[in-house]
Amino acid sequence: MVTGQSESKILSAIRKDLGREPDLVLWRLSQGGAVQREGQQAYRAGLSVNGAADLIGLLDSGAAPGRFFALEVKSARGRQSDMQRLWGAVVRNFGGFYAVVRSVADARAALERARNGARE
Repeated sequence: MVTGQSESKILSAIRKDLGREPDLVLWRLSQGGAVQREGQQAYRAGLSVNGAADLIGLLDSGAAPGRFFALEVKSARGRQSDMQRLWGAVVRNFGGFYAVVRSVADARAALERARNGARE
C-alpha cells in the first residue's frame, strides 16, 4: 500500500490491472450525472445506491460462473461508512463476494480469494 495515495488513483490503478483478467468483468459505479438531449429537460442517470461498492462486476470462477464481485476502494486512512458495511453484508448474504481494498495488491489478493469461493 502506498501511503498518501488518493482513493481515485488507487481505484484507477485497480481498474487498469484487473481489467486484464479474462474471467472478470468490472465496472466503476457512478453516482450518476446530468444527461440532457436537445429539446428535453435534463435528468440524472447512473446507479445511485447509498453504500454501494466502488467497483462491481461478474466473475466466472468455474464452479460459480457469473458470481457477483464487489470491491470498496479506500485510501490508507479511509474508513467504511455504516451504509457501505451494510451493503457489503447484503452482497455476502446473497452469495456474492465483497472486500475492502487499499491497493492493487489487495485487489489481486481479493480476486484470488473470490476465485476460491470466499465471500469475505
